[in-house]
Amino acid sequence: MTERRWIIASDHAGFALKKEIQKHFEDSGQRYRDLGCHDESSVDYPDFAHQVAQCIRESQTEHALLICGTGTGMAMTANKHPHIRAAVCTDVYSAAMARRHNDANVLCLGARVTGSGLAIAIVDAFASAHFEGGRHAKRVEKIDL
Repeated sequence: MTERRWIIASDHAGFALKKEIQKHFEDSGQRYRDLGCHDESSVDYPDFAHQVAQCIRESQTEHALLICGTGTGMAMTANKHPHIRAAVCTDVYSAAMARRHNDANVLCLGARVTGSGLAIAIVDAFASAHFEGGRHAKRVEKIDL
């Protein structure tokens, strides 16, 4: 399997925002794999969050993006999995800090609370930030008790 930088998925509420972010990925040359959903028909967000978490656990990606109405349901579901650190981010600073200090590997967005321009800026901030380690590493280790 070709290594991919992003695994992405959404429920029906996040579908339109996911399409906008996919266009941004394509325009900026970022690679991604879309696990669904593939239209605005009603679906259950946990199904997609579990799939994405499994892909990360199998080392098929470096980053993942989950989108639902608020981002919260996706994050709650993804964080049930070991070694998944999903963060709901509504601003650029929080996205960068989630990576730098918390080593977040899943970005969760809420399509009903974040517009596409801001969402794209959040995705870019998350992707460009790197875990700082150091004093943060021991804290991150405590997440996965």
